[in-house]
Amino acid sequence: MERWVGKVAVVTGASAGIGESIAEKLVKAGVLVVGLARRVEKIEANAKKLSNCKGKLYAVKCDMTKEEDIVNAFQWTTKNVGLVHVLVNNAGGNPGTNLIDGDTSRWRQCFETNVIGLLSASREAIKIMRANNIEGQIVNISSVLAHVNMYFPTVNVYAATKHALNNLNDVIRQELNMNKLNIKVCSVSPGAVDTEFINDDNCPAAMRAMFDRTTFLKAEEVADTVMYVIGTPPSVHISEMIVRPPFSMC
Repeated sequence: MERWVGKVAVVTGASAGIGESIAEKLVKAGVLVVGLARRVEKIEANAKKLSNCKGKLYAVKCDMTKEEDIVNAFQWTTKNVGLVHVLVNNAGGNPGTNLIDGDTSRWRQCFETNVIGLLSASREAIKIMRANNIEGQIVNISSVLAHVNMYFPTVNVYAATKHALNNLNDVIRQELNMNKLNIKVCSVSPGAVDTEFINDDNCPAAMRAMFDRTTFLKAEEVADTVMYVIGTPPSVHISEMIVRPPFSMC
């Protein structure tokens, strides 16, 4: 990780769970981290906890369904922190609705956050990296559900967005290669992770019953995987990783 010390990383969805853990580990490694989230007060609180670390955490309010927010966040980062060298696309949401009688607005919001928001953030980061000849790294947080076709109550549209993410991850890699840009891109697909979503009182009973029969990864374990990817030397390009807990359902 030494080559990233003092460099800038943007982490989306940095207010809790996997994103919070990734931001914390990067700051402790000496990286200047700009955390994006709607709940910016949570990132601000974490920044205070990490104030004595080698790096620094900056909090920027950003709704990943709003392109203007994303563009402004990267402009703010360039002006106030520095040029982006690392992007972790972690922000994601689940619509909590099914397919045959689902809510269109929730479907749309899920795709806007998980796919369009990711594309917008990646475009803005690549624009900066390309203009400044930066050897960058993009990590996209996907899901093990992107690798199976499995009925999972109220999570089916979420899984579809992760299938889309994995396809885009590899096509972005190919487009970067075609343009001779020295930017690595990797998708990390965790299995079940013990985060806020699992413990939410609104978690559907059918889903909770499934969760009761599986084991979980910790958010910091997924963050460790991301740190491994970012820490590989320039000569190594990991394009995809799947991380499962023991006795995983899928």
